[in-house]
Amino acid sequence: MATKSLPTVAGPGGLSRYLEEIRQFPMLEPQEEYMLAKRWREHDDRDAAHKLVTSHLRLVARIAMGYRGYGLPIGEVVSEGNVGLMQAVKRFDPEKGFRLATYAMWWIRASIQEYILRSWSLVKMGTTASQKKLFFNLRKIKGQLKALEDGDLRPDQVKKISTRLGVPEDDVVSMNRRLAGDSSLNSPVRSDSESGEWQDWLVDDTIDQETALGESQELERRRSLLAGAMKDLNDREKRIFKARRLSEEPLTLEELSGEFGVSRERIRQIEVRAFDKVQKAVQKAAASAEAQAAE
Repeated sequence: MATKSLPTVAGPGGLSRYLEEIRQFPMLEPQEEYMLAKRWREHDDRDAAHKLVTSHLRLVARIAMGYRGYGLPIGEVVSEGNVGLMQAVKRFDPEKGFRLATYAMWWIRASIQEYILRSWSLVKMGTTASQKKLFFNLRKIKGQLKALEDGDLRPDQVKKISTRLGVPEDDVVSMNRRLAGDSSLNSPVRSDSESGEWQDWLVDDTIDQETALGESQELERRRSLLAGAMKDLNDREKRIFKARRLSEEPLTLEELSGEFGVSRERIRQIEVRAFDKVQKAVQKAAASAEAQAAE
C-alpha cells in the first residue's frame, strides 16, 4: 500500500518534533472515516488512504511508547507500528460496523511485537508461546509484586512469576536479566520543564498488550474447545450447526430444509440437539482442563 510520505522520527529531538507534527493531523468523525474507507476500498483513492493513516498516527505513537523499555530506538518502534497501521488500513472493511482504531490496534501491536522479538533474537532463548508471554508480561507482574528495582529477583518472586506464567524459574531469571536497565518513564521528554514526562504520553484508552495477548490466548482456547466438541457431531448435525450458529450470515430453516429434504421443524430439532451436544462437550473439556491445571 503506497501513500504519501509520513513524518519520521529522526535526529536530535526527533521524537518531540514528531509528536508535535502528528498532532496537527485532524481526528476523523465516524461518518468521515466511513466515507474515506469506502473511497479507498472501492476506488483505490490514495488520498483517502493517506488521511486514514495520518489521522491514526497518534494511536501508533501511544502504543509504541508502551514498548520503550526494550532498549530499541523509539523511531524504529514507531516506524514498525506505522507499517502495521498501513496494513490495517489496507484490510479495513467499514461495513463491519466498528471503527478503524479498534481494528488497527491489533495490527500495530503485532507489527511492533514482531520487530521486538526479531531484534531481541529470541531464537536463542526459545520462541514458544510461553516464552513470548513471559517476555511481554514480566514487567507488569514485577510491578504487581513491587519488584521493579534493579538487580536479580528474590527466589520467592521468581517462583511466583514462574507459577503465574507457567514457565521454568530459570527462564524468569534469564529474561529478567536481559530486560534489566529499563528507561525511566519519569524522565522529561525535553530539557524544558513544560514538556512533561514520557509517561504523560502513555494515556491510551485501548487495551494494553498484556490484555490483548490474554484475550487472544483465551479466544484460541475457546476455538480449540469448540473444534474438539464438534467431533461428536455427525455430518448433518455439523453442517446445520455451522450454518445456523457459526456463520456470519446464518442460513434460514427454509434454506436448510430444502438442502436436506426435511421439514423446517426437523432442521430446528437437529440444530437444538447439535447445540446441546456441543455445549456439554465444551463444558466437559473445560472442566477437565481446569482440573489438570489445578493439579
